Amino acid sequence: MEAKGHVVDNARAAVTGLDAAFAERALIRTPVLDSMLADLAVALEQDEGQKLGGKSAEAARFILRAISRELDSA
Repeated sequence: MEAKGHVVDNARAAVTGLDAAFAERALIRTPVLDSMLADLAVALEQDEGQKLGGKSAEAARFILRAISRELDSA
C-alpha cells in the first residue's frame, strides 16, 4: 500500500481499491477492517473547498499502515 503522492490522495485511492477487492471477493470484509475503514473515512471527511492536511493526513497515514499490517497478517 506504499504509494508516492499526498497521503490523503493515496488513502482515497486505497479505499477505492479495497472496495473493489471486497466487491470482487478477492478480500473478505472483517470487523477489524470495517472499523479501520470507518476511522479512515472520518479522517478523510472535509467540507466543500477545504483542503486536508496536518492531523487528518497523519491520521490517514497511521490508519493506512494499520490496514496494511492487517492485510499482511491475513
